[in-house]
Amino acid sequence: MNDRTWPSVFISHGAPTLVLEDIPARHFLASLGKRLGRPQSILCVSAHWQMRLAAVSGAEKPETIHDFHGFPEALYRLRYPAPGAPELARRVADLCTAAGIACAVDAVRGLDHGAWNPLLLLYPQADIPITQLSILTQGGPRAHRALGQAIMQLRREGVLVLASGGAVHSLRQFQVDRDRPAPWALAFDEWLAETIVAGDEAALLDYRDSRPEAKAAHPTDDHFLPLFVALGAGGGDRGKVLHRSFAHGSLGMAAFGWGDLPAGT
Repeated sequence: MNDRTWPSVFISHGAPTLVLEDIPARHFLASLGKRLGRPQSILCVSAHWQMRLAAVSGAEKPETIHDFHGFPEALYRLRYPAPGAPELARRVADLCTAAGIACAVDAVRGLDHGAWNPLLLLYPQADIPITQLSILTQGGPRAHRALGQAIMQLRREGVLVLASGGAVHSLRQFQVDRDRPAPWALAFDEWLAETIVAGDEAALLDYRDSRPEAKAAHPTDDHFLPLFVALGAGGGDRGKVLHRSFAHGSLGMAAFGWGDLPAGT
């Protein structure tokens, strides 16, 4: 056990080039790890691992997965050689099963760029054991909040719950205007921050009905679903805004946290 209850955090990982870019979100993430401190282990929930039933990686040495194409060669040379956390993986699977959520341990799954890309900035030493939990292909916001609620107590066991997706994620808009956020992107970003701070879970869970900009901000749910895992793991606490910015036009790079967070984030 641990004498600290670690926060549950959602961050936006943006484009695979995040670690190479001179943008506000990169600088924020590069400082966040020091402000959070060093957990015993990390459970990362990335938008880029989707399974019909929940799965968690039990790999002892997770490989760095370069799950993108057509980017600078420098990205493909990057590695994040953190040790795996197979005991934590089994704990996650047990907690999910106890909550009535089927969860399998995948013995070989590595870290996709939704995990290793921001972790290179948060904890560049790559010496903290990590495992990765999938999102669900057939589960909406409520199913992912339930997933977070199932693993909530890990925060009292030295585990940092780190959900990685996108506050606003529309690759279509990137082809239209990659310099300025669209009005609908700004409106959704503002609503999201206000709603999280207000603790209005009902509006968040029904975000597609709550906001007319939702379809443009998230043509698909995948990059938004990790937020609901972080929300569920937050245990009913009101969220806090850690960061807000945009990159590549309308990629929202906001970050939010639940629980005890250090000043200055």
